[in-house]
Amino acid sequence: MSKTAQSVHWADIHARNIIRQRGEKDQYVCASGITPSGTVHIGNFREIISVELVVRALREQGRKVRFIYSWDDYDVFRKVPKNMPNQDLLKECLRKPITLVPDTTGDYESYAEANEKVLEKLLPVVGVEPEYLYQARRYRASGYALQIRQALEHKDEIREYLNEHRSDPLSEEWLPVSVFSSFTDKDTTKVLSWDGEWGLTYQCLETGKEETLDLRTASGVKLPWRIDWPMRWAYEGVDFEPAGKDHHSEGGSFDTSKKVVSVFGGRAPYSFQYDFIRIKGRGGKISSSSGEVVDLGDVLEIYQPEIVRYLFAGTRPNSEFAVSFDLDVLKIYEDYDTCERIYYGVQEVGEKRRVKESRIYELSQVDRAQDEMPYQVPFRHLCNLLQFHDGDIDRALGTLPDLKASQRTMLEDRCRRALAWLRQYAPEDFRFSLRSGDDEVIELSEPQRKAVAALYHVVRDLEQYDEKQLAEAIYEAAHGASCEPKELFAASYRILIGKERGPRLANFIHACGKEKILPIMEPYRKV
Repeated sequence: MSKTAQSVHWADIHARNIIRQRGEKDQYVCASGITPSGTVHIGNFREIISVELVVRALREQGRKVRFIYSWDDYDVFRKVPKNMPNQDLLKECLRKPITLVPDTTGDYESYAEANEKVLEKLLPVVGVEPEYLYQARRYRASGYALQIRQALEHKDEIREYLNEHRSDPLSEEWLPVSVFSSFTDKDTTKVLSWDGEWGLTYQCLETGKEETLDLRTASGVKLPWRIDWPMRWAYEGVDFEPAGKDHHSEGGSFDTSKKVVSVFGGRAPYSFQYDFIRIKGRGGKISSSSGEVVDLGDVLEIYQPEIVRYLFAGTRPNSEFAVSFDLDVLKIYEDYDTCERIYYGVQEVGEKRRVKESRIYELSQVDRAQDEMPYQVPFRHLCNLLQFHDGDIDRALGTLPDLKASQRTMLEDRCRRALAWLRQYAPEDFRFSLRSGDDEVIELSEPQRKAVAALYHVVRDLEQYDEKQLAEAIYEAAHGASCEPKELFAASYRILIGKERGPRLANFIHACGKEKILPIMEPYRKV
């Protein structure tokens, strides 16, 4: 049981609301799902992590939970994403069910499975392990034959529910099913009639052929989305499933589904609306169909799993927010570290904030919070430390004498993310590498040359200075040479890293050590 389980965190509030609305049960069913029509992007991930956080809250309140994730891989393949290889082959498969589209990489049995497995491999990394349901398997095995017949028996009721929000009402001849042609595998068909029992007749519009199917053995009959979704609420007994703002809009699929579910003998689950996610520091709007995507793997290259969870646990689902790849990465890591210090009591805050931040921290952990606080190195400083040591993680961490073996693995993980951010997204003026003593000598003004020579002698005795004392000595070197401090800083950065600006100079010199700094400054040691 969480030590902050009765907090006002949104996941705990929704968990209590589910119990209140659905009553005491032996097991609560929480659901999520998506159509694997392309790369599953980080916006899609918001739904599944939101469900996982509520699932965790329910379990911490002593409830048994079944957490299901439906792959709607029997949906129609409508558009070829631009980021997918072999575009011509995929275009030939338009209007087929996604599960029958070939995987263009050749690694999986289908296009759908390829998109599914990418996410399934990543979700455990961030502590998400649902039970997967593959809707293509259910439909192709006629697993929903009874439910399809129920929809046909209640077609008039369903049509009335759908027409409430349609500008072009469905006709009385409309039937609540669609068919993939057994001749072409495509949904370019017209349902002609239903015999009142198990027989359904359709015409393939591409071949002109007609066929009568037995719902109990047919593999190509499917319910449209606004009927399929509520059918599965009833079939699985779903107690909770959130949805995006498009589904929750007035007249959207949630509005119609909560009425249609009654024909299957069920009721709509408890739900809430989640908002969209923006991306900062990478171009393009998130869209699976267009191929302009940022997926969970992209985010995990830069953020530790706990911080990925923190982004979502620390934001209410109905609030839009940005996943950043620019300099905001530094602040996000800083905010997480503050949250961590508050949880472990290292940073004192008011009780209200302590409870709030502690609960966010608990929910941010992949498993559970460690007994020992992780070793913290601010992300900005870690980036500099790694650059001081040419990206060598072992050498960089070797400068931290109080780092325990039990803390090392997590810090190494952060180092790998820092290096990835430096390579891919850090602004050019944030990156640097040490020059060598063999590089071309930098031209300096007379005051700068005197100040740099004085600084050389300070660095030669570096072990006599702590960082604060070194900073003071740098200013003294500048004043003693009648040089403006900013001019000494600029000269030092040009000499050491070939740039006008860089990390805090005293920190930089201390971190690098005089063994590295002195050879670079050697040409400047004499006035």
